[in-house]
Amino acid sequence: MNVPVLACVPEVGARFGAAGTRPFVTALRAEWTKLRTLAGTWWLLLAVIALTAAVGAGAASAVSCQAAGCGQDPAKVALSGIDLSQAVVAILAVLAISGEYSTGMIRTTLTAMPRRLNVLGAKAVALTALTLAAGTVGAGASMLAGRLILPARGFTPLHGYPSLSLAGPDLRAAAGSVLYLALIALLALGVATAVRDSAVSIGLVLGLIYLFPVIASALNPHWSRHLEQIGPMSAGELIQATADLRSLPLTPWQGLGVLALWAAGALIIGGLALRLRDA
Repeated sequence: MNVPVLACVPEVGARFGAAGTRPFVTALRAEWTKLRTLAGTWWLLLAVIALTAAVGAGAASAVSCQAAGCGQDPAKVALSGIDLSQAVVAILAVLAISGEYSTGMIRTTLTAMPRRLNVLGAKAVALTALTLAAGTVGAGASMLAGRLILPARGFTPLHGYPSLSLAGPDLRAAAGSVLYLALIALLALGVATAVRDSAVSIGLVLGLIYLFPVIASALNPHWSRHLEQIGPMSAGELIQATADLRSLPLTPWQGLGVLALWAAGALIIGGLALRLRDA
């Protein structure tokens, strides 16, 4: 009778070990289900796509280049819709967790999945996936609109501007803009996890995004350049630059790295608040 029991021990241990790898997958499935069934998620994602493409097309239609050296960056013009669509991404990210606090559902979530950092990590993965998908469609549409519209506005090889394409610096600008939106989502998620209140979280995130450029514009060039190096939006959007790179306060990838640090810091603070405070 002892032999069968002992023989079963490795099997039980194997099953237990396999089950031990499942909590994050379970949390991810739950958070994906909640996010995709959240009222407004798909409308907000459509708004991200529409704003990115429409504003970019409008900006491309509004600029003109009558001679060589117009001082414009075609890729940045085409992707200017990111300036507005990032606000929608921030709102989506805030609602992904603050809605649970406002309804009290967070207690149910944490009871079912007591590993709180798994919950936050699963929310971050699901939110990032949706943001990357919407951002890719929006940025792709913007670049296509710029390719079609800008040559008629004087941005031609004759004036030193080849057509926009998904290659070289233009590809970096488009792909970087998609990553930028994802990092804004993570920044907003971290802030909302720490603050818990929807309105306050949205106000804080939008303030972080938009106030740095406003303040920088009111300062002398020396201090303005320093603020541009540390602001999440002013630094992060350097990834869109394809012209006159030597004049930038940071390289494009360094600028995106600054935003990544903001997002990481917000998630760390949010994770600590989620782990240490009561629901």
